[in-house]
Amino acid sequence: MLFRLLRLILILALVVSAPPSFEAMAQALGQGAAGLVTDQQKVIQGLTAKTDDLEKKIQQDGEDDASLVDIRLQLEDLSRSALTSALAFRSRLTDINNRIEVLGPPPAAGQPQEPDIVTGERQALASEKAEINAVVASAQNLSIRISGLIDKIGNMRSALFRNLLTKRYVLSDALSPQVFSDARDEFGNFYKAVSSWLSFAIKFKFQAILAATFVALGLALVLLVGGRRLFGRVFEADPSNEDPSYLSRLSVAFWSTLLPTLAVAAFLGSTIFFFNYYNVLRGDIGLFLNALAAVIGVVFCVNRLTNAALEPRLPNWRLIPVETGPARWLVRLTTAMAVVISFNTFLSIVNDKMGSPLSLTIARSFVATIIVGVILILMAMLRPFKARDGSWRPWPAWLRYTSLGLGLFTIIAALLGYIGLALFVSLQVVVTGTALITAYIGFLSAQAIGEEGAFANTSVGRWLSANSSYEDTALDQLGLVVSIAINLMIVLVFLPLILLMWGFQPGDIEAWAYKLATGINIGSVTISVTGILSGIVVFVIGYFLTRWFQGWLDGSVMARGKVDTGVRNSIRLAVGYAGVALAALVGISAAGIDLSSLALVAGALSLGIGFGLQNVVSNFVSGLILLAERPFKVGDWIVAGDVSGTVKKISVRATEIETFQRQSVILPNSNLINNAVGNWTHRNKLGRIDIKVGVAYGSDVKQVHAVLLDIARSHPLVLKNPEPFVLFSNFGPAALEFEIRVFLADVMNGNIVQNDVRFTVLEKFDDQHIEIPSTPRAVVEAKKHQAWPTDDDKIEADFAEQEEAKAQAEAEAKKLPKPRKSKKPDPD
Repeated sequence: MLFRLLRLILILALVVSAPPSFEAMAQALGQGAAGLVTDQQKVIQGLTAKTDDLEKKIQQDGEDDASLVDIRLQLEDLSRSALTSALAFRSRLTDINNRIEVLGPPPAAGQPQEPDIVTGERQALASEKAEINAVVASAQNLSIRISGLIDKIGNMRSALFRNLLTKRYVLSDALSPQVFSDARDEFGNFYKAVSSWLSFAIKFKFQAILAATFVALGLALVLLVGGRRLFGRVFEADPSNEDPSYLSRLSVAFWSTLLPTLAVAAFLGSTIFFFNYYNVLRGDIGLFLNALAAVIGVVFCVNRLTNAALEPRLPNWRLIPVETGPARWLVRLTTAMAVVISFNTFLSIVNDKMGSPLSLTIARSFVATIIVGVILILMAMLRPFKARDGSWRPWPAWLRYTSLGLGLFTIIAALLGYIGLALFVSLQVVVTGTALITAYIGFLSAQAIGEEGAFANTSVGRWLSANSSYEDTALDQLGLVVSIAINLMIVLVFLPLILLMWGFQPGDIEAWAYKLATGINIGSVTISVTGILSGIVVFVIGYFLTRWFQGWLDGSVMARGKVDTGVRNSIRLAVGYAGVALAALVGISAAGIDLSSLALVAGALSLGIGFGLQNVVSNFVSGLILLAERPFKVGDWIVAGDVSGTVKKISVRATEIETFQRQSVILPNSNLINNAVGNWTHRNKLGRIDIKVGVAYGSDVKQVHAVLLDIARSHPLVLKNPEPFVLFSNFGPAALEFEIRVFLADVMNGNIVQNDVRFTVLEKFDDQHIEIPSTPRAVVEAKKHQAWPTDDDKIEADFAEQEEAKAQAEAEAKKLPKPRKSKKPDPD
């Protein structure tokens, strides 16, 4: 109750303090919202009208697959526009909801009435929200309707494809003598159309034809000459090489197919483009010329592929080890099959454009499929291999039976009247087979290039090795990059081509590419290839900028400022970690990943971090503390437990210490934080070393003290302040013990000073006849082991002689008389 009363007083204060501006603001907001609602209503009405027209067009062009694909693309554009129209109210709806929440619910019965202006504003906001919701609902309904039409188009296209493959034609009418007369008439009509166009073009467009032809020929000449100069070693087999490597054969086969085919395609495409640019072509002739260009391209590609893989003239460059005669026959049969299929496709376009009888179309397709089937059977019956005994061997069983089965299936399907199915199979055998074989050779070539040391043996690798500073490791990594690039290129080139051959339209590929680029929804997660690539590019740019800034800060700023090496290392590491973390965050945001969605994952991982990763986190935090507090720095001499050495690197997980034996010891940072660490060079390198010396009892200790002190003072590395000191430290068990204590400017030179002082002590003591006692050592005689006997027979003989001598001695002892025992004397 108190809260509501305070809120009412606050609203009244606002109303009394500035009523004109409040009303003006509400009126301006209402006018702006009303204009937005009106604009979006007009947009949705226009989208609805376009949807109605496309729905009617679906019924009219239901038998044309390409037209259905075009309609589907237009519907998808309309659907995106409808969703965009609905999203236009998002910010306004958020403002309205926030404002309604601020105003609160209307007062209940029995409570004080709120001001009329508050009530009016609440009603206006509710009315505006209702209008916006109505427009949003209209946009959503339109999007749902469009989705239904898109599904309908998909079902219609599936039905068309099934009808194409399963429709059966009557062959009796198609193979009647009337077909020949129809074919003669169609040829006459085609000749008249082409001749009339030629006469018109020569008469009125002769200069344009010459210009287009010369430009296309010039482009073809540039491609041929430039291609041979740049890639001659790549796609041309070297006859002088009698034993080319497998990688060389793969590369020549792949590139000698792909590059010339692309050159021919560019030439044909540029010819048609310039003819259209100069208005040389009319509708039907343009269609015929496009079909003819496709025929030439397919036949050329098939011929180049078979020649590259079989190489009838160069047996050493063949990918398939067949004999020369069968190789030539395979090239001829494959090219003939491509010519038949391509020519049939060209005639189908001509017949469709000129409205030929159905019987002529069936007869043409029937003849083409029968020829393709016969060619497949002939290829299966070839014996391309020769055994050692001179006999000819056939193809492997799986390949032979596959080719034979496809040929028989095509012929039987054509004879049964399934012309569409037979023609589809024939087309896929030629075109799809060619594309798949070329792509497979390309994949093998990329795999061979990606192997260790393979790229350096290629012509490009040898050129880079001779003309650049690349080492073998860099060339090997570059080979991996080239391998990945070739694989991506093959997928991007051949996948759309194969999809087109299998009945998909360019619009289908365009739609899939758009969805792949803009985002694919998997549950509540949206995966966008464009976003991911953008995030990767942003991260890479941020990473290299961080590395550049690190180098500039360390080499140009801190080096000129004579900053300590340890401080430079700490700052450089901190900047590096911060820059990489920032680049990662920006890259994730650029990829379209909502960082707030990672909060749940971070919360779930916190438990695992607390238990399973506590050592890692402890070392990480300890590393940050070491970089911040700097109890030691790079270059310091530290002692940590049993480890003593120089600090080489401090990272966030561990610290690298190099001992004086050049051993690298990696210590976790938590050990350096939790345990005692000695630092000889923490503040400076000033340090004291102690050298123990013992002299014999009876020596003049004052003389010894003076000699030792003089030795310490005379060394050039010993500091005069603090001055050296000699301590008579103890009466030892075997000597009088002294300690030389000296201070050095650089304690790292301690071993050198100790070595020099000890040599000098020996020299001075020898001159002064001062004895250094030594502890006597016990002499231990080594026990000599009896040699292992080498002659067992001799040992046995010696043993027998000893036993015999012993027996003789005992026998002689028995023959001797026994001595009498002396009697004891009688006592006196």
